[in-house]
Amino acid sequence: MDDSTRGEKDNLYLFPSSLDHYQEQLTRLLESEHYAEAKRLLQFLLQCRGEEPRHYEEWSNLLAWLEMAFPGGAEEEDGEPSEDDLRRTALSPAEQDESYVQQVLYIMKNHPMLDQQLLALERAAHLRSSEVDETIRRWLEQETLHPMVQFKALQCLRRRGDAGVVRLERLGETAELEIERTPLDLDDYPEPVRLILERVEGVTETMDPTLPHFARELWKECLQYLYGSSAYARMLSEEEAVVDSYAAALHLTLLLAVYGTAEEEKIRHTYGITDELRFRYEQACRAMRQITDLQEGSGDG
Repeated sequence: MDDSTRGEKDNLYLFPSSLDHYQEQLTRLLESEHYAEAKRLLQFLLQCRGEEPRHYEEWSNLLAWLEMAFPGGAEEEDGEPSEDDLRRTALSPAEQDESYVQQVLYIMKNHPMLDQQLLALERAAHLRSSEVDETIRRWLEQETLHPMVQFKALQCLRRRGDAGVVRLERLGETAELEIERTPLDLDDYPEPVRLILERVEGVTETMDPTLPHFARELWKECLQYLYGSSAYARMLSEEEAVVDSYAAALHLTLLLAVYGTAEEEKIRHTYGITDELRFRYEQACRAMRQITDLQEGSGDG
């Protein structure tokens, strides 16, 4: 009977949708610190066949760290360690540090919610582990990621003191970006990028005193999407016509976001968008619409 049961276990296969479900469940167990249940789920996943080798390696490493940080124990019976057990473990030395590293990196790579991935990247910036930089670099270069996650990962690497070039697919284009030049705030961006925002702030402050604030937040978010793309490269020109074109596109996007409507012809007139500048302006508007589409897609997910 034993051999029969073992044979059944060795022939477990997961549907793709089941794998996604279990990955999400594992992430939530780690987040809620249900480590005993997480260990059992990992043991189950390691028995399944037919998955990519990288999954087994990741599950095995994570299980090893959990076993080290939360060895055996009575809490396994209920599947949920007590609050005191968790508190003691959190205050213990290096084992917990390594376990925490693995949890943060796992959530960063696998969590289905964008905001949780971004939060994990913020935590990753402060991890004391030599493997973190290489893990994030490899993840950036090998996986198809949301553009905002890519940007936050680059910021994370810079904050950790990493340097060098990362090659990645960004908004459908191949980009080679220097980690040490990744902007950490608006002041880090080249002057033409800041001038675009200043132009919009100057125009909108007479319309509604709250609009400059919204313009700044919107522009910061847009830059996180566009950084390293051909649209971003175009805005680095110091020509006034380029600044005007992107400023008009930002203003249009701002009014649509805040009020749901905008008089495009009036905006073009305000920023001096003549027929000669119409192509550049339309390019800038397409870049902004691409961001809006991505945001709506993330919201749906």
